[in-house]
Amino acid sequence: MKLLLVVAAALIDTDGRVLIARRPAGKPLAGLWEFPGGKVDPGERPETALIRELAEELGVEVDEACLAPLTFASHAYEDFHLLMPLYVCRRWRGIVHGRDAQALKWVRPQNLRDYPMPPADAPLIPALLDLLE
Repeated sequence: MKLLLVVAAALIDTDGRVLIARRPAGKPLAGLWEFPGGKVDPGERPETALIRELAEELGVEVDEACLAPLTFASHAYEDFHLLMPLYVCRRWRGIVHGRDAQALKWVRPQNLRDYPMPPADAPLIPALLDLLE
């Protein structure tokens, strides 16, 4: 089974809310909410990939020193196995906006379970709750 490495970020604003993004139509798991991030390219470091993905998806600049590893997900999908480290980020430059026309929402940590998520994202919520509550 192929191993797919992706990275994700829990961007946390000054009010303690977490950013989630809705997967756009036409993509696998469309309509579900997830933590922003994406695939790690061959030879790319996870932190470098996450900085690139946040710039591409959200139009923000993040310094590597502002990424703190929190937890990870390991999930077997039908045709691949996903390994996804989740980083916490509280500082970035620029205004967060969906550059791929995806919906974005700032959510209180205790309300994250109200948004349907891919199977790999949902298990990340308890670590965020422990950190933020």
